[in-house]
Amino acid sequence: MDAEQFIQAADEIWDNPETGLEEYNTQDIHCKLLEEYGFEVERGISQLETSYLATWGSGGPVIAFLSEMDALEGLSQKADISEKEADPNMTAGHACGHHLLGAGVVMAAVQYKEYLEQHSLKGTIKVFGCPCEETGSGKGYIARDGYFDDCDVALTWHPSIINIVSTGSTLACIQLTFKFTGVSSHAAVAPHLGRSALDAVELTNVGCNYLREHMTMTDRIHYAVLNTGGENPGIVQQDAEVRYLVRSHNNLDCLDLMTRVIDCARGAALMTGCKMRFQIEDAACNMVSNETLEDAIRDVFKDTELPTYSKEEIDYLYQYYNKDAAKALVNMLPPFIKDRAAVKENIKSMPINTTYIESSVSNFVGPASTDVGDVSWNVPTGIINTACFAYGTQGHSWQWVAQGKSSPAHKGMLLAAEIMFKTAVKLNRENKLIIKIKEEFATKMKDQEYKTALPKIVPVKQIKGRKKEQ
Repeated sequence: MDAEQFIQAADEIWDNPETGLEEYNTQDIHCKLLEEYGFEVERGISQLETSYLATWGSGGPVIAFLSEMDALEGLSQKADISEKEADPNMTAGHACGHHLLGAGVVMAAVQYKEYLEQHSLKGTIKVFGCPCEETGSGKGYIARDGYFDDCDVALTWHPSIINIVSTGSTLACIQLTFKFTGVSSHAAVAPHLGRSALDAVELTNVGCNYLREHMTMTDRIHYAVLNTGGENPGIVQQDAEVRYLVRSHNNLDCLDLMTRVIDCARGAALMTGCKMRFQIEDAACNMVSNETLEDAIRDVFKDTELPTYSKEEIDYLYQYYNKDAAKALVNMLPPFIKDRAAVKENIKSMPINTTYIESSVSNFVGPASTDVGDVSWNVPTGIINTACFAYGTQGHSWQWVAQGKSSPAHKGMLLAAEIMFKTAVKLNRENKLIIKIKEEFATKMKDQEYKTALPKIVPVKQIKGRKKEQ
């Protein structure tokens, strides 16, 4: 196996960024690589045209690898340029590093497959191509359809600014759009005959603003007005739309919060004499951590040699290193990070994380959401982060797009692939470890039922039409 082949795959995906449910080229690159190395590939699982499932081997353990594929609309950026400069040939950009994520996952699966062959070991490998992570929670549909039911463990990673094993949880989230229909009328001559859909949107927002006082500290309600009903104030607006994204620390509370937001919209429709309908477009569960699996990955991470960087690479990274943002990062380190003084010193002295950051098991709930959470409700799931970008730069930014084809980004991807591969080997060699991981999972999930608010039919039009990331 040639590592350069996977670096080239990542770069080709970067060159052709595709948004949610449009990842046809990305799917093709992943699938052809996997087929070349002997995997059987099924494309288009769970109503998702750009998804895939690649399988190899037999018997246990059954280890799943989770790829991601989509780019972000509106984040076009030329590579290796330290100022914001869109590429005129692109409208989207890999601002979350999914080009690296997917290629790194495929590489890890191939390495693990070759190891099993060389050592005549049993084991089943499943690589899931997971589209529309940014805009549609593709993993949720795959989980709902039972594809993870026979898996023992799932592994994945995410490009980052630090080298760490992910721990704690994330927020569950649900996204839905409200469409109000009123009655158009002349706003001066016959306002009494009109019923304003825009008023209904505004009253929904007012109701949700009052709702914010009466929800838990971890809950979030975000909104964006999609359609104001036109630009002429002399006409009573007949149609208006608003999109809401609600988040809470677990699925049940998120569903409850969604119901309360819907009630605000219903009340607004009643007050204005409008009709209201809504469409749930996206939903993701909170992450369920697995301490036993995290500790196993930590053991691998600590024993894996980290990348080193040349003077040219360091100088390159300093172009993007943001001193103010890095200073803020020092003050925002999450509580599960050990040896905080050493981490702070590394942030101050280097443009990229050059150390392994030890983390402890934590009940910390991060403020973001991910559809990896849906997987973690169905199978023990482990996530790592590796440093691919300069300190002080943020995900979903043009700076991440610009650094996406750099040698430091490639080194972060190769490190992630190696750790996932070695973790899979460790799990295969230590059957008792998998038993402990699954026992912990069973204990945590006792009396818990996996539920998703995702619609029965994938809302393809809405997913492809979205222009904003979560």
